[in-house]
Amino acid sequence: MPATRWSICLAHVLAHEGGYVDHPSDPGGATNRGITRKTLARWRGVAPWWALAKSEVRDLSKAEAGSIYKARYWDRCRAGSLPAGLDLALFDFAVNSGPDRAIKALQALVGVVRDGFVGPITLGAVAQRDTRALIEALCDHRMGFLQRLTHWASFGRGWTSRVEAVRAAALADAGLSFQPEPQKDPETMNFLDGYKTYVVGALMLAVGLAQVLGVDVPALGGYSGSQLVMEALAIIFLRKGIKTDLGRA
Repeated sequence: MPATRWSICLAHVLAHEGGYVDHPSDPGGATNRGITRKTLARWRGVAPWWALAKSEVRDLSKAEAGSIYKARYWDRCRAGSLPAGLDLALFDFAVNSGPDRAIKALQALVGVVRDGFVGPITLGAVAQRDTRALIEALCDHRMGFLQRLTHWASFGRGWTSRVEAVRAAALADAGLSFQPEPQKDPETMNFLDGYKTYVVGALMLAVGLAQVLGVDVPALGGYSGSQLVMEALAIIFLRKGIKTDLGRA
């Protein structure tokens, strides 16, 4: 079975993360395969997170670590819809410093609202930029952030080696053709699929407008009212073009 971009990028991340560590200077505490005790506890639904024994972190399997990376980082960043090379650069940044920070850094580079959500607007802006230039800029931004951290003296050398290795691998992969993660063909999208798309968009728009107007309604997906309105309009009015662009990503 041919390697996918997901499996290739995961292999890069796991090569950098290594095995079990519990460094006293590391704010993440007990960590294995890059998965912290807190992250594993939340993944397994253990609360409070410190109720999860450190031995559970030590015994974390590669398969479970991969599942966490896929759901919490790769899918969260929509890396499967990004060009080859940029997918790795963003994914590894997200693993190392959090998906919200990594996504906002990319959004700042492509000139869209920094909402921490990779939607059609962000993907469209990425498609208009040179992939290699984005990889370089994202890695430079990442290094600048790491150098400002209080733990730089302890971990700076290792962080630098990791970012430069990811930069080199990402640039080598940039421009490669690959099979994107499965997307529905717009030509075979049936009426019900389209109907559901518009219903979701309309719901997001209604909730977003209500929040903007000060109406007390539950948050949807953790996004602000203005963010919901923006994404809803993109879904409703740009659906066909968006799906076509994503199919080419």
